[in-house]
Amino acid sequence: MFKKILVANRGEIACRVFRTAKRMGIATVAVYSDADARSPHVLMADEAVRLGPAPAAESYLKADLILLAAKETGADAIHPGYGFLSERESFAKACAEAGIAFIGPPPNAIAAMGDKIESKKLAKEAGVNVVPGFLGEIADTDEAVRIASDIGYPVMMKASAGGGGKGMRLAYSEQDVREGFEATKREGLASFGDDRVFIEKFIESPRHIEIQVIGDRHGNIVYLNERECSVQRRHQKVVEEAPSPFVTPKMRKAMGEQAVALAKAVGYYSAGTVELIVSGADKSGESFYFLEMNTRLQVEHPVTEEITGLDLVELMIRVAAGEKLPFGQDDVKIDGWAIENRVYAEDPYRGFLPSIGRLVRYEPPRHGEGDHAQHGGGGAPQANRSWPAPSTTDLRSVVPLPASGEDLVRVRIDDGVAEGGEVSMFYDPMIAKLITHAPTREAAIDAQIAALDQFVISGPGTNLDFLSALMQHPRFRSGEITTGFIAEEYPEGFHGAPASDELLAAIAGVAAFAATAQADRARRVDGQLGDRLRPPADWQVTLGGKTHDVSVSPDALIVDGEELDLGLEYTPGDTMVDAEWNGAPLTLSLARTATGFAIGTRGAKHRVRVLPAHVAPHARHMIEKAPPDLSRFLLCPMPGLLVRLDVAEGDKVEPGQPLAVVEAMKMENILRAEKAGVVKEVRAAAGESLAVDAVILELE
Repeated sequence: MFKKILVANRGEIACRVFRTAKRMGIATVAVYSDADARSPHVLMADEAVRLGPAPAAESYLKADLILLAAKETGADAIHPGYGFLSERESFAKACAEAGIAFIGPPPNAIAAMGDKIESKKLAKEAGVNVVPGFLGEIADTDEAVRIASDIGYPVMMKASAGGGGKGMRLAYSEQDVREGFEATKREGLASFGDDRVFIEKFIESPRHIEIQVIGDRHGNIVYLNERECSVQRRHQKVVEEAPSPFVTPKMRKAMGEQAVALAKAVGYYSAGTVELIVSGADKSGESFYFLEMNTRLQVEHPVTEEITGLDLVELMIRVAAGEKLPFGQDDVKIDGWAIENRVYAEDPYRGFLPSIGRLVRYEPPRHGEGDHAQHGGGGAPQANRSWPAPSTTDLRSVVPLPASGEDLVRVRIDDGVAEGGEVSMFYDPMIAKLITHAPTREAAIDAQIAALDQFVISGPGTNLDFLSALMQHPRFRSGEITTGFIAEEYPEGFHGAPASDELLAAIAGVAAFAATAQADRARRVDGQLGDRLRPPADWQVTLGGKTHDVSVSPDALIVDGEELDLGLEYTPGDTMVDAEWNGAPLTLSLARTATGFAIGTRGAKHRVRVLPAHVAPHARHMIEKAPPDLSRFLLCPMPGLLVRLDVAEGDKVEPGQPLAVVEAMKMENILRAEKAGVVKEVRAAAGESLAVDAVILELE
């Protein structure tokens, strides 16, 4: 077995590998850029080596520096994590030449599967179903238009070396191809150093199913069931689960056997994932097609670990050390249901724009006394939580969450951030992964809702509300999902999960209770008034366009004349409130505003106005301040790089016309004109780094 492992990555995946390595008694080495000098993965490792400046091209993508770090620290193996150098054939070869074990597949398998065009040819030869399309190289936009027309719209344009949702464009018309082909080439070149693009038929009502495989160097390969990854936004996975609510045992066997056949065809070993697209319209389950093979550990690997009880990182390490798989295909089981939500630094209320900045507060889900949450696949617990040490055979610890009734559910958090840390524009905006496991899909979903409410993140915007809304959505809960689910259900963007009248009444009660407690504390500040002045007990609470009359007393909370079944504890200054509502737990975030509170729960933020009942009638006389008209300005919607300006001063523009392209988190975003006009002034130049709301140009 290896003595020391270097992880050529950062963030949560580096922490994830370190935990397993430490449990196995293997020393660890971290590498870091200047932006990550004080990151958790650096502090967790036994040793750490600086690579260079913040941009990945000058640090984490420098293979020579990583190999030098391994040699200088005496590391005898390198785990690449995912992204960065994990699927670079040249890096795997360089490790071999340097006499350092690469914890991953052989270089020839990486090369064969890394080229999307060649991999489809190999898949077809191996007897794997492939999507109809054009697998040759495409010279220019005109040829792309001709090919797309021959295949038939809609089509998908993909960077040959792409992955992670980058370098992909869906085209429903010739105009879409003409607008998107060059952008796809540029994204492929910027993210993967390869601007080749291929085009294939877009499958209607598609579901994204993937098969996890694991193989050793002795010819043994098994599949570890499937994961459903259909809930995506801009081709980036948001929610993953295992098993799939769509896949039957017959489908699972057919998909798994094809995945193993493909892996054997390229001499594969280590962990890998064969991604398939399945026609949701075909209830027979026979219309599934090969998309690509990811020759690395997937972001969503925890859900497979949860239903199989296997540690994929440990298996990868043991395979790289030459050991045989300790089990066969018949030994792989499915235990319950697991769901993973990716917590991103992005603002769903502003079109999911990336959000960067300092994590002013970061507290993962809390649990009551005696409860435990597993963190990141085992290993050393952090100081602020109490967990049992995981055994070597089962990653998982158990926590009873009230949302699941009598059933036991497991909660796992894979993260690589800490309070006070920075979410940087240089890297992926993922903050954490929240994984729940339960005997049933419904219980796992309910556990997600409860845990998402308990997450405390302030600083950058996050998608916590959106994830909770997805978990509550009837269509998701029914399992009738496709890759178009988010676009179809939120065509006008996300504005918060809908709340029932009963929930709004409960929120009004919490707001009035908090206002009473704060008023009571205010009257006691210096003690001079004694007990003569009582705090207000009657309030008028407005939220969701409706006003509630609330009365607070030591014995009851009355909302609109009815007693509210709500038990809670609150101390002025608390930012989280744990309540018991109608016999079930309810967690709310609470922040003061000028006229009340901002209260968040169950996937929505509510602006709540709370006024004493005797003051409320006068509120109608207050004049509302009208927001300034900014429609004549093109504002940068996110921190990013201005890649291109498509207009100049004096140009006439029409609604919908592309005006500029801004790159953020390695994704290009086209900014379009909202109305007709003439460009009066250009205030930014291509190549500039812009802050959010920076003025790019002004129209007249």
